[in-house]
Amino acid sequence: MSTQTAPLAAQGAAQGTALRAAVIGLGSMGFGMAQSLRRAGFDVAGTDVNPEAVARFVAEGGRGAASPAEAAADASVVVCVVVNAAQTEAVLFGPGGVAAAMPEGAVFVSSATMDPAVARRLAAGLEATGRHYLDAPISGGAARAAKGELTVMASGTPAAFAAARSALDAMAATVHELGDAAGIGASFKMINQLLAGVHIAAAGEAVALAAKLGLDLDKVYEVITGSAGNSWMFENRVPHILAGDYRPLSAIEIFVKDLGIVQDMVRAERFPAPIAAAALQMYLASAGLGFGRDDDSSVARTYAQLSGARLPQPGGPAE
Repeated sequence: MSTQTAPLAAQGAAQGTALRAAVIGLGSMGFGMAQSLRRAGFDVAGTDVNPEAVARFVAEGGRGAASPAEAAADASVVVCVVVNAAQTEAVLFGPGGVAAAMPEGAVFVSSATMDPAVARRLAAGLEATGRHYLDAPISGGAARAAKGELTVMASGTPAAFAAARSALDAMAATVHELGDAAGIGASFKMINQLLAGVHIAAAGEAVALAAKLGLDLDKVYEVITGSAGNSWMFENRVPHILAGDYRPLSAIEIFVKDLGIVQDMVRAERFPAPIAAAALQMYLASAGLGFGRDDDSSVARTYAQLSGARLPQPGGPAE
């Protein structure tokens, strides 16, 4: 990863010629990414379907915009941090979209998780207008986004990478350059999401079983995090279960979507993925129980309801 261009952005800001960037989507990830760009010296315009998110960004020193097109006007880099492919396509080509508003030669950095085939189609559509498209899904969570320490799984033309370099340096600790065509980065992200979704479901299953067996769940966490059965997701998500705190940091519906994409991909490839399919069913069951907008660790609550296991409740005993 290049580390030379972020200081140039800061130098430009000092001279009154800051590079302009737009961030479309000011949720937990996009807000941190926008602030990381500002710290690196970019003049950042942000927009979101939630006016409160835009107001918060303005209060923190950013520029607000009423639409993606308004945010993207005069921006050399447009970073899109929305939920899925449909929203990304609407940002690009829908009413008030950025494709026509971006200056020619500007780069669109697409960070939503999506089917690789869709990423290729969107890239082709934008590149036909003289703009660049970087397929750049992200990993790391809101805390790392706020620190400018994301991992980016990127693919695109050399020109797209060159146009996005200073912004990538501002937002990420690690940029994996995975190929010269859109869709490769999206494929890598889906491998990550397959593993992440399976690991969270497995963690929920294990903790609910431990509860059913009457084990001390705090001690289970202590033992497993120091043992071979540990995973990053077990270590990160089980504290939510122990606290009975299911406020969404990453929602159940995210894995309904992402593991659904995995199933579409493996069906097209005639590739068996039974473990991912089983995990998807647990997320679907969790959404059906009303947990869809809750934290993805809520999959443990689904196991508990199916089995009669008693999990901790916020501020009180297990139920």
